[in-house]
Amino acid sequence: MTTNTLAAVLRAPDARFAFEQVTLGELGPHDVLVRIVGVGFCHTDVMPRGMAAHALPAILGHEGSGVVTEVGDEVSHVRLGDAVVLSFASCGECGQCLKGTPAYCVNFLALNMSGRDMFGGTSATDGAGTPLQNRWFGQSSFAEYCIVNERSAVVVDPDLPIELMGPLGCGIQTGAGAVLNEMDLQPGQSIAVFGAGAVGLSAVMAAKVAGAADIVAIDLHQSRLDLALELGATRVVLASEKRLVDRILGDSDGLDFALDTTGVSAVMESAIEVVGAGGEIVLLGASVDGLALHPTTLTGKRVTYVLEGGADPQRFIPLLIEHWQAGRFPFDRLVATYRFEDIDVAEAEARTGEAIKPVLLVGSR
Repeated sequence: MTTNTLAAVLRAPDARFAFEQVTLGELGPHDVLVRIVGVGFCHTDVMPRGMAAHALPAILGHEGSGVVTEVGDEVSHVRLGDAVVLSFASCGECGQCLKGTPAYCVNFLALNMSGRDMFGGTSATDGAGTPLQNRWFGQSSFAEYCIVNERSAVVVDPDLPIELMGPLGCGIQTGAGAVLNEMDLQPGQSIAVFGAGAVGLSAVMAAKVAGAADIVAIDLHQSRLDLALELGATRVVLASEKRLVDRILGDSDGLDFALDTTGVSAVMESAIEVVGAGGEIVLLGASVDGLALHPTTLTGKRVTYVLEGGADPQRFIPLLIEHWQAGRFPFDRLVATYRFEDIDVAEAEARTGEAIKPVLLVGSR
């Protein structure tokens, strides 16, 4: 059965989002149709503006949450009426997926960054019958309805404020997962977090959950550093300060971990510099910047680049919700809500930093 839905369509790199009536095709055997009630606006959602023309026209959005209204013939773990948080797509068949690390699915780029399904197809058309890319991160949830593979749908308690849960599927999962999954930070250890946006502040909260003794947040905006202190940072440093590395190190010879969320070359170099021997630097900023350094800079250190916090959403999102319900992970303090029709405002305020995590309210429960 096809579905007609209102969607925010991006047709050109410099265009505003256009609200259009779109037709979604029939579900595949493992697909589910989700009525979106809320969707986060993530930095990654602006990437198609800088990509080649083949990325557009597209329905973007990849931090959706809502209610399942239809299921494919072979869907096994999602039922009609389930409340779900949507996350990234993975194939479920490669070695990484089979061992429980779907964030490193060998098909990750094709399934998440192309706007198309595993077979290179789409399942949405506009009013003129022109195909639209509608599998951005497996979901394209800037719409009243979207189609996702059941692997991307995490069933949650329907009594939760579902409209606010979508960011758990990407940005918040990425920051918290980098700390709790990749680093496996232990009580008493130390960490520097470069960038106090949604991802960085999620990492700060996760570090507090893990019992870190020294949590240093670094950012250019004092207001975000003030919030970082409220959320668990033990120290903050303005990124514009002189002798930045010395300020971050404080009395230590080197921190145990550093996390860079900016993707800026100079910042990544500072992240490497503040970590001591035996420590680890985790990079996850999406940018075009590279990293060039002498190998001796890495003496005794490990550097890695992490996707989606190295998380399995089916296990990790319920864990984050459990921490939130217990008052240990107040991610909702990052959220600012907007009407769906104000998506351009949400994008603008995300770009300027006025909003840390915009969430578009799409429909009622």
